[in-house]
Amino acid sequence: MENTIVKNGIAIKARNISKTFQISEDSHNTVKHRLFNLFNPPRTKYVPALKNLSMEIMQGECIGLLGRNGCGKSTLVKLLAGVYPSDTGYVNIQGSTMLMNLGVGMSHELTARENVYVSGSVLGLKIKEIDAIFDEIISFAELEGFVDTKIKFFSSGMVARLGFSIAVKAGADIMFLDEIFAVGDAKFQEKAIKVFESSWIQGKTVVLVSHSMEVIRKYCNRAAFMRKGELVYFGDTEQAIDLYMKDNE
Repeated sequence: MENTIVKNGIAIKARNISKTFQISEDSHNTVKHRLFNLFNPPRTKYVPALKNLSMEIMQGECIGLLGRNGCGKSTLVKLLAGVYPSDTGYVNIQGSTMLMNLGVGMSHELTARENVYVSGSVLGLKIKEIDAIFDEIISFAELEGFVDTKIKFFSSGMVARLGFSIAVKAGADIMFLDEIFAVGDAKFQEKAIKVFESSWIQGKTVVLVSHSMEVIRKYCNRAAFMRKGELVYFGDTEQAIDLYMKDNE
């Protein structure tokens, strides 16, 4: 991941990136199998999740990512956000980034308080700046009674609220939102939508993964359609939605 500044208003520039995962096909699922297969190690299967993909996203754009489950959307988001290194090519990012999908990037062995400070520091905030917004973050996430609880004991909705609150209050330049409107309870989803529609989102670059065509239509000025790890189309939102709908027929 290169944090090189890209000129001409490009927030994210990806060139020829790919990702293949190695999966161990372990059939030794019983003690008997393991004893009789000591010298027959598990086979390794290679699964290409993303194939030679290039794209550019401009500053201030809201981009939708469409595709069926397993098409590579979440892998692409993690590569663009720097969670995974790409096997080939490169990604250039201008600005601070934050990925939001059930607490990716937060340590489940740390408390809510500790995660706020770690995440805030990663976003470039000083300790005093995090001190100033700490209570707002906890209040917005509705976690006042769980500040010093390790987040491994949180429900997925609680982790989602904390991640969303940190992003809103700490202010990353580039947001990767992976099904953020599909997690948590109805009250949290309503709050997330209100914030998303407020001036908070203005000027920020957003990559939005969603199976809701209504959400994609409402917020995204361009959209990408993916199939089997490949970027099939990137452009007009309605055309991307049309391709996605046909792929689901």
